[in-house]
Amino acid sequence: MKRVVLIWSILLFGCGDDPLPKPKAHLRLDYPIAKYKEALTPLPFTFDKNELANPISKVKSLRNSKGIDINYSALKATIYLTYKPINNNLDSLIRDAQNLTQKHTMKADEISQNIFENPKTKVYGMLYEIGGDAASQSQFYVTDSTNHFLSGSLYFYATPNYDSIYPAAEYLKNDIKRIMESVRWKTK
Repeated sequence: MKRVVLIWSILLFGCGDDPLPKPKAHLRLDYPIAKYKEALTPLPFTFDKNELANPISKVKSLRNSKGIDINYSALKATIYLTYKPINNNLDSLIRDAQNLTQKHTMKADEISQNIFENPKTKVYGMLYEIGGDAASQSQFYVTDSTNHFLSGSLYFYATPNYDSIYPAAEYLKNDIKRIMESVRWKTK
């Protein structure tokens, strides 16, 4: 009899509300509001650069091109810019930029493309947004179609894990859009 009373008391008083799972936690990353300033380079173009980025230290000479790196040490990321003059090879430059983006299709969940056109400043291009665990999250190119071709790629200094780098990738995608919108070709 004592056992029955004990079991009934445990069941009666031991039961309460059904347990509920804890809600999922969300990592909150607050980045400063971007403040842009014109970046002056010895290359034949200027653009607006986020003040969060490190100063541009030097121009790299590459094969038939020149490059500069926009480093974001706080975000562990870099936007690599490569400038090439057009010498009757615009089709090949565009194809190379598109092929670089297509190399990420093995790891990418999706690649969306956004056309950019500003006839007033003679800047035309394409922005590729790459979703998933690809090495680069954004790539772009801009050109005036006759003399100048500029391409850029965003890379992080970490193993690509889209969920982890998504907030920083979104923040830097806005910087890339600003670069594209603010490119001004220097006249000779």
